[in-house]
Amino acid sequence: MANRIVVDPITRIEGHLRIEADVDGGRITDAWSSGTMVRGLEIILRGRDPRDAWAFCERACGVCTTVHALASVRTVENALGIVVPPNAELARNLMFCAHYLQDHVVHFYVLHALDWVDVVSALSADPAKTAVVARSLSSWPKNSEGYFKTVQDRVRALVASGQLGIFANAYWGHPAYKLPPEVNLLGVAHYLDILEWQKEIVKVHTIFGGKNPHPHYLVGGVYSAIGPDNAMTLNAERLALVGKLIDDAIQIVDQVYIPDLLAVASYYKDWASIGGGVSNYMSYGDLPTRGYNDPSGFKFPRGVVLDRDLSRVHEIDSADPGQISESVAHSWYSYKGGDAAALHPWDGETDFNYTGPKPPYKNLEVEGKYSWLKTPRWKGRAMEVGPLARLLVGYAAGQPEIKQAVDGALAHLGVPATALFSTLGRTAARGIETQLIAHWMKEFYNSLLANIKNGDTQMFNGEKWDPATWPAEAKGAGLSEAPRGALAHWIVIKDRKIANYQLVVPTTWNGSPRDAGGQRSPYEAALIGTPVARPDQPLEILRTIHSFDPCIACAVHLYDPQGRRLHQVRVV
Repeated sequence: MANRIVVDPITRIEGHLRIEADVDGGRITDAWSSGTMVRGLEIILRGRDPRDAWAFCERACGVCTTVHALASVRTVENALGIVVPPNAELARNLMFCAHYLQDHVVHFYVLHALDWVDVVSALSADPAKTAVVARSLSSWPKNSEGYFKTVQDRVRALVASGQLGIFANAYWGHPAYKLPPEVNLLGVAHYLDILEWQKEIVKVHTIFGGKNPHPHYLVGGVYSAIGPDNAMTLNAERLALVGKLIDDAIQIVDQVYIPDLLAVASYYKDWASIGGGVSNYMSYGDLPTRGYNDPSGFKFPRGVVLDRDLSRVHEIDSADPGQISESVAHSWYSYKGGDAAALHPWDGETDFNYTGPKPPYKNLEVEGKYSWLKTPRWKGRAMEVGPLARLLVGYAAGQPEIKQAVDGALAHLGVPATALFSTLGRTAARGIETQLIAHWMKEFYNSLLANIKNGDTQMFNGEKWDPATWPAEAKGAGLSEAPRGALAHWIVIKDRKIANYQLVVPTTWNGSPRDAGGQRSPYEAALIGTPVARPDQPLEILRTIHSFDPCIACAVHLYDPQGRRLHQVRVV
């Protein structure tokens, strides 16, 4: 008989996520994903100046800040026909890359590694042996016996005090942990190193966008003006600092993150056949090299892979109502035309008309509505989005750098290409693309310097900044790739104000409830068949869910369960 497991909240994510799963015979036979916060950011945007939308959208989340701003300004630019200067595209790419580097590396060590690394086991490690292992993996300067001994002593003091702090309430000693003590100590030590480094790479956002989090963006370009000899602008000193930050990030990724990821993965190859989930993958693509309006020049290609067929990439049309739609059959919303409807985002509705049961309760009413996330589909199909989807689309599209990186990682681990369709593959894909992005960031930086040396300092196109030049009505879509996957904003502008605004974010694609036909979304599908050694300690559920890096805060926003506004911010 199936036993229902409830994990609420899922921790080490952004936002509030509940997972319920039926376990029978030591494996999950069914699962349900529920976002338990209420969505409402689209309502806040109605009636506002489109040029201000990015500042609100960026605050959907404290993690996914810059990518929401980027998607938002692109949405308005698309609606109004604004083309940004090449330098502005490069600056946006640099901010994009910095966001990815910080987000992915921190996700691995702070949010996901503890699903694979047993911190308490590190106390029994031999620091000398850990140093030998570490030096066999990379030339990172801190890989010494003395350093690992110092870290071990710090963790031992925490345990002895009974105050494990950030390491408390975990499933240490769980039979699903497989790393030897020395590798566990390696992971703990580098966890602490990353906490120190991550505050450095985000300085790129402060240089180009004024601050972090929530750096400034601008419809038509970027805020930072170029003035090589001006202390108040993007000058030679600040550009040199950006170069150093990039070099330091490349060292962290190449000498710490990737070696650790490959070392951990080598002990968990059985997870290359667990957590596959849906068979369809979508990427909007990003990192333009020939302008945002030419997707053929994107570093990350745009497209869809269906049924795990890597021989073909299907095209995406964000304006086609037959392609992208959202439904609410199992979401705590109601559509005016009936909940069986599937609406394109330009026609999307975000209203709190549903009056039935909402959380909290003992179990989800899974036959009815059970989540504050809507259910998006591409041509009626569930799509996985994120690092794995980006690499699969890039691989299928023949992007040479992606193909080389993926083939190299598979060869190193000694696993076939089918291993990508798994929890381990999803985790490895995040690391592979982080290494690609670190080196691409250096390319964008060098291109920006070359443009400046050639006399090009334009960072803003203000031709259509005056609303008097706008049409009476306009529609736009802004597509991007957040670290967690395909992100798009849609806008309808009427009489120079926002008439409708819809965000369809990565975690909505991955973590949404079933559609009207009962088709599971990626979280729910990926959990089917997952082994669970101890139902009271569902570590395996965390592994697969964390491999997606959930961000429920992006998918749900700022209203309480009764639909009341929690706080009003007065803009002066």
